[in-house]
Amino acid sequence: MFTLTCLSYKDKESIPAKYTHHSIKGQDISPGFRWDDPPLNAKSFAFTIIDPHPVAKNWVHWMVINIPLRIREIPEGSSGSGHMPPGCREIMNTYGESGYGGPAPPRGSGAHPYVATVYALNVDSVNLPREASLRLFQNAIEGKVIAERSMTGYYEVG
Repeated sequence: MFTLTCLSYKDKESIPAKYTHHSIKGQDISPGFRWDDPPLNAKSFAFTIIDPHPVAKNWVHWMVINIPLRIREIPEGSSGSGHMPPGCREIMNTYGESGYGGPAPPRGSGAHPYVATVYALNVDSVNLPREASLRLFQNAIEGKVIAERSMTGYYEVG
């Protein structure tokens, strides 16, 4: 069965501060993720971390496309370090930065969910500009997703 595991924090638990955005004094280190047992007809993967909280309005924290079939893990700290797995392409996040941007919810807005999703695709790659929006990403993978798995971490500024 296709699974997604975060190597940096547990599903449904709080995200440690080191993965939060530098604007709230975090280290903005990208968490590590691993997926196993993808569908046999998968040809590549895509990956996102989105904050669907009503205040955040589907804030994009990380979008990665064209992850080759042989890749099953994005190691912790890969984004922005030159150590992303070969072949992967990072798309700009809502902060306007390429790659990962950690949680930074507004103070007093409660705990925000950060939903990480890996998509198994039936194509080798998708063609998107680096500054693609979430809607453009969703349109590009529509009809190409064989399976997807998600897990959620939470963060709140007290």
